[in-house]
Amino acid sequence: MSNTHPFCDLLVIDFTHVLAGPACSYYLGLLGASVIKVESAGKGDAIRHRGGTDSGAAQAGMSTSYLTQGAGKRSISLALDTEEGLAQFHCLLAKADVLVENHVPETMRRLQLDEETLAARHPHLIHCAMTGYGRGGAQENTAAYDVNIQATCGLMEATGTEASGPIRTGAPVLDYATALSAGFAISAALYERTSSGKGMFIDVSMLETGLSLMSSSVTDFLKTGNAPQRRGNLANSRSPGAGSFPCKEGVMSLGVNEESHFRSLAVALDREDWLSDSRYAKRDARKANAAQLSAEIEAELASRTALEWEPILQSAGVPSARLRSLPEALESEQVKLRGFVQTTSDGVSVPTLPFRLGGAVAYAPSSPAPLHGEHSAEIAKEFQR
Repeated sequence: MSNTHPFCDLLVIDFTHVLAGPACSYYLGLLGASVIKVESAGKGDAIRHRGGTDSGAAQAGMSTSYLTQGAGKRSISLALDTEEGLAQFHCLLAKADVLVENHVPETMRRLQLDEETLAARHPHLIHCAMTGYGRGGAQENTAAYDVNIQATCGLMEATGTEASGPIRTGAPVLDYATALSAGFAISAALYERTSSGKGMFIDVSMLETGLSLMSSSVTDFLKTGNAPQRRGNLANSRSPGAGSFPCKEGVMSLGVNEESHFRSLAVALDREDWLSDSRYAKRDARKANAAQLSAEIEAELASRTALEWEPILQSAGVPSARLRSLPEALESEQVKLRGFVQTTSDGVSVPTLPFRLGGAVAYAPSSPAPLHGEHSAEIAKEFQR
């Protein structure tokens, strides 16, 4: 056991595909778990061949989407629709602590790997199932990708502007949020097993993960009946001074929500007169005159670039940030200092974990992403009956 890699004694069987499932097991591996990726005997995980802009890598079965959460694992190719392949899979499960899978229930039942069967045969096993809609109901076997869940949970409808119409977020946030949700659930199940000695079944819903990401909007609607409206880059707080503002060059995102924030903004912009102006001195007045205040903030910010304003505003205590592209974000000193991006031995740089435990400097995958079935013989020998 390690205070920085607490899962170093765990064996995780990764019977997943695409993004959410593989990401979950990848995170567990970064925390020390030994992860064996079980792939079909055909082409393996479908995401190997699609995703990202490197078409050559995708054709070779090593797409950037696969590489994102493939490192640190070993891969075995099994034909689970055969007696021999299924027997090998059960040999893995007999020694495993956790099974992570993201197949619809009817697929798991067809393979005789449903939760009831596995619980009876491997009572120690923590079985984490990730699906679009969760168990139960008419949609439990409905296939779903990130974009489908963004549509069905209300996130797309609340994103964009009235002119743009609904817009999907610029990244598959539901896939990775579901992976983190599953990791949280697995951690709780492992803790429970320390006292009960028994495994359990975990039912993770992408739809409910999406609703969780909208929690404050959910509560507001249930209490008031007001559905969230598309507000573009305006903050959900609805505070004047909270939103995106163009500068001489670039854009600043301001989060001026508290009285202290507004005072800091006025001082930083050399507009202390706002603090005694009846239109802006109090929060209610600022709300009534939000359009005027926004115009004045924009006029002040237009005197400098966002690159110049960011250190001024941040040092003054104004919650603020310059709008950056992904390349700019990755080049920032803060991201580099934290070691969020790590490079595997084959020279591929990948994102890791957004937290550190027990003073860990960074989390790096233990090995590059495996080829399809790369470790089949090795694993078969290690887990032979």
